[in-house]
Amino acid sequence: MPAAAASPAPLWAEREEPRPRDFTARISRRAHGAGRKPVRMQRRWTLGVTVLAAVALPAFAAPGGWDRFRIADATEPETAVVPMPFERAGSSFPGSAFYYLEAEQPVPQVGEGIHSDADDSVSGPASGSSPSARPLRIGGSGADHARALQCMTAAIYYEAASESTAGQRAVAQVVLNRVAHPAYPDTVCGVVYQGSERQTGCQFSFTCDGSLARQPVPLFWNRARAIARAALAGSVYAPAGLATHYHTVQVNPYWAASLHYLRTIGEHRFYSFNGAAGQPGTFHYAYAGGEPAAQPHARTYSAEAVPAPDPVTLQRTFAAAEQPAAATPSVPVPAVATAVPAYSREAREHGGDAAYRARNLPESHGIKPEFANSGRWIAQPGS
Repeated sequence: MPAAAASPAPLWAEREEPRPRDFTARISRRAHGAGRKPVRMQRRWTLGVTVLAAVALPAFAAPGGWDRFRIADATEPETAVVPMPFERAGSSFPGSAFYYLEAEQPVPQVGEGIHSDADDSVSGPASGSSPSARPLRIGGSGADHARALQCMTAAIYYEAASESTAGQRAVAQVVLNRVAHPAYPDTVCGVVYQGSERQTGCQFSFTCDGSLARQPVPLFWNRARAIARAALAGSVYAPAGLATHYHTVQVNPYWAASLHYLRTIGEHRFYSFNGAAGQPGTFHYAYAGGEPAAQPHARTYSAEAVPAPDPVTLQRTFAAAEQPAAATPSVPVPAVATAVPAYSREAREHGGDAAYRARNLPESHGIKPEFANSGRWIAQPGS
């Protein structure tokens, strides 16, 4: 059987040309989008490692600052917040925030605050240039001592609560000096609340300006009480001398120029009497007791209320009593003839000369308290 004839080759095979041997080509797969994702992931990973290293390196270099990596959701234990004095019930009053903040003192460091009573808060003449007071021990019955302690504490607290110890001791010494002076009451409460029954003229302003309605702060009250107890036990504050008056450095009362300036202690300027009123022999440091109630007097607005002693008048009175009366020769005074005018009959029927004399004029009973300081300077001119 004859062999089968071979099938003819396809036409495309006949047209295919062999690939030339000198043809070479390198097709980049990146041109078609392949491989982009792995490259981007690699770049992001490298950037993340770099940022992490930049943050972690300073943290490990400074271990004290590791708390900045604290977890945000973690919470710290709450600490108890102690309210300020003016935020507590019963210790607040108008302006109390400024009062308590001004009263705060910085915490002393080691070695600070070591000084004597005559420190930089006491300025003016040396304490040896003026006589000092003698001890005045407030004894008597238990009621007298309790009332005296209450009144002295109130005077120190309301007059110098934010003062240093020197300033508070000086205020206490003024109270004791007045107790020993014959021109003032002979009890502590009598001195402190003198003039409190009047609208004006109280010797200590806190007794008539409404300050007593403010509840004391226990911390400052106990401090004033300790100083008051020492003063009533016979402690003498020598820098205050025989001072009977003082005022804050912000004011200049009319009597300041007439009295003897001693020195400035804290925020107050202290004065004593000139002449006989301020001599050591005038003061009698003996206590007889009989303390009145430790409270202001009943308020009265009558003109018959006894006015508080004026320091200038007291000083002049003691000076005049010290001088002997001058001998005056008795010279007869010649009578002066007075001419009476001649009146008509009608004028004589109406009273004559008596009709023209001043009658029914208001009698003089002294100067009213509200006009007592009229014409005086509020502040010293030129000061």
